[in-house]
Amino acid sequence: MDISQLKTLLTVARLGSFAAAARALDQDPSAISRVVATAEARLGVRLFERSTRRLAVTGVGRGYLDRIAPLVEELDLAAEEARSARRAPTGKLRITASVAWGQECLVPLLPEFRSRYPEIELELIFTDSYLDLLAEGIDLAIRLAPAPQGDLVSTHLRCTRYLVCASPDYLARAGHLPSPAALNGHDCLRMPLRGFDGTWRFCSPSGQQETVPVTGKVVMTSPLALRQAARVGLGPTLLADWLVADDLAQGRLVPLFPDWQVSATGFESGAWALYPSRTYMPTRLRVMLDYLSARLGSASHQERARFAQI
Repeated sequence: MDISQLKTLLTVARLGSFAAAARALDQDPSAISRVVATAEARLGVRLFERSTRRLAVTGVGRGYLDRIAPLVEELDLAAEEARSARRAPTGKLRITASVAWGQECLVPLLPEFRSRYPEIELELIFTDSYLDLLAEGIDLAIRLAPAPQGDLVSTHLRCTRYLVCASPDYLARAGHLPSPAALNGHDCLRMPLRGFDGTWRFCSPSGQQETVPVTGKVVMTSPLALRQAARVGLGPTLLADWLVADDLAQGRLVPLFPDWQVSATGFESGAWALYPSRTYMPTRLRVMLDYLSARLGSASHQERARFAQI
């Protein structure tokens, strides 16, 4: 069997069906079935148990696949290293990120990256849903969260600070808010996400924490829309530093409690790059990770310095 057939067997085992493997490999399901049948005939064993409802790897099949998986990765890695030694990185790189982060943080970085690596084809999937990287054939996901858990490999790209902001017009009408507790009774702009719409958590400069219930008659699913709503004076809202840095610098928004840490979930949050494997990493993915780490790490330091002056 050649390496492409071995990869097909591993993909079927990972995704649990011929149809899912066919979608991931862009092949017809009948072609996947033929590869499995041919492999079983050559080996003289049954690798998968099939029924109308499910497909499962047999005990013998699991042992075989566990043995070939690292070999296939090593062959792929050797081939990729040989190719990269003689030419620039090439191929398609599929990246997913949230709509707001993709628009505000990723897209502005693309011109320089494209100039450096013109042979890499980029497919960007901006969605606020968490996609399954393996099932969807995605190389890299950018997630905004505390330290991620699970089987995926993660690289920390930058820290995230959240701020409660409002427009100068709103503050002129509503008056000064001396402390986070003063948000009670204000018409706050909220997101209908678990942990985001009912309470905001604050930590004072001395380390004292308090939870403030927030209410408001305007709820939006998009951080970009919340930012615009805050700009036009609809009320205070909670947004990430990377989303409001320019608005704060230009005076379109004002941070209400700049000395306090604030979050809807946890204070240790940031942008993380997630990818399926560290063992086999195509050069195109490696250069993207290095580029994002350098550029976003630098941007994070600059923004912290700007907020320290507020």
